Amino acid sequence: MASTAGQVIRCKAAIAWEAGKPLVIEEVEVAPPQKMEVRLKILFTSLCHTDVYFWEAKGQHPVFPRILGHEASGIVESVGEGVTELQPGDHVLPVFTGECKECRHCKSEESNMCDLLRINTDRGVMLNDGKSRFSINGKPIYHFVGTSTFSEYTVVHVGCLAKINPLAPLDKVCVLSCGISTGLGATLNVAKPRRGSSVAVFGLGAVGLAAAEGARIAGASRIIGIDLLPDRFEQAKKFGVNEFVNPKDYPKPVQEVIAEMTDGGVDRSVECTGNVNAMISAFECVHDGWGVAVLVGVPHKDAVFQTHPMNVLNERTLKGTFFGNYKPRSDLPSVVEKYMNKELEVEKFITHEVTFSQINKAFEYMLKGEGLRCLIRMEE
Repeated sequence: MASTAGQVIRCKAAIAWEAGKPLVIEEVEVAPPQKMEVRLKILFTSLCHTDVYFWEAKGQHPVFPRILGHEASGIVESVGEGVTELQPGDHVLPVFTGECKECRHCKSEESNMCDLLRINTDRGVMLNDGKSRFSINGKPIYHFVGTSTFSEYTVVHVGCLAKINPLAPLDKVCVLSCGISTGLGATLNVAKPRRGSSVAVFGLGAVGLAAAEGARIAGASRIIGIDLLPDRFEQAKKFGVNEFVNPKDYPKPVQEVIAEMTDGGVDRSVECTGNVNAMISAFECVHDGWGVAVLVGVPHKDAVFQTHPMNVLNERTLKGTFFGNYKPRSDLPSVVEKYMNKELEVEKFITHEVTFSQINKAFEYMLKGEGLRCLIRMEE
């Protein structure tokens, strides 16, 4: 691969030309990496709901034409000036947020919210020079959250790449670069349930099931899944969920139902829907004295969280998390090792697979609510 270093690479990319319209596979030119940048060959990518949200461009600043995609795995093709941690041939996971290792957040043991590389959904260019590395006939095609993995080659800031075990199967661990790690870390790093404890998980999509998987790994004895779609319950059993509640089945608030089921409330709860009412329920369903609720889902911009202050004074704790509190470069390699050591099962998250030319089918699955993750194989 080193023979292409320093040269423009022509390759296929799936381009979103406008909101809500099918992606178009076109030949793009990918410029060489500049200072602190890496160019990588994407081998596998998968579709996350965030890609769909920004493709639909509802309620946020639309940036088109754009190459979406942020959950992926690949191999380093070449590195730019100043990059010392990575070299051609390294296996990596690109991540929508980064770790510069120099700001206050990166130096803090408590935070993973890097000042320099924190997610920016409006920025469609590289930090180094404010320009795109993608073009067609000299016209720029914009980046997405610093990754743009719906392209055979992409350019990423070195701080947004986690170097992983070269023996890890890239078609499996690619799903660890976003949603699965977010849910898993929300439980293991933030909620921290004790062995034998009870955990309620609100929302049984991919992130919620990853939170349940975290509870299973931690040894929780009761894992209660809350969802409005009962057809998700059967699948959730594979992730350790052993009790189910559909709020539609009860005339009273679901937090009261859970409190009755658990003699006063669960030890931990993890909210993965982004619905503000579910967030309130998740907080109010934990036990007083020691209960901890963790918010993962992203709410509507006008949403307001309301609860009585006594819920806090009675020693319930409310926490939020960003990417499961994992620092991408420092921590993701160890999440991959959990998979390699058979502690964490990722195969059960991958419910569909398509080739790159069929990428719009992945969007169809997501829009219909079918499955959890659709793997997109870049090489036909």
